[in-house]
Amino acid sequence: MGKSTDASTPFAPFGKGQTDAMTGMQKEILDAYEQANRAWLARMKSEVEFWSELTSKLAATRSVPEAMEIYQNSTAQRMQMATEDGRRLTEDCQKIMQKFGGSMSNGWPTKST
Repeated sequence: MGKSTDASTPFAPFGKGQTDAMTGMQKEILDAYEQANRAWLARMKSEVEFWSELTSKLAATRSVPEAMEIYQNSTAQRMQMATEDGRRLTEDCQKIMQKFGGSMSNGWPTKST
């Protein structure tokens, strides 16, 4: 009769493990979001710099051909930035989905039959 009669005792380890898994998952996901946030903030700063630089260059032009060359170079640069944005967005989404997938397989109870 040394056993506890508390009905919740058998489920206590199960609840703690699930809580720890959920806390770990939340931390990993928040870390991934934080990293993505920093990268996108830096990207927004570079966007502001790009447009500021373009404005300055255009203000200093002396001819239409010179302005066209500046626009052409800027368009190529902007297309490269858009390509990098797409790549970064894909990578960020993949990282976050991996965090979800990995944490769902670690520490979560599975259905047993």
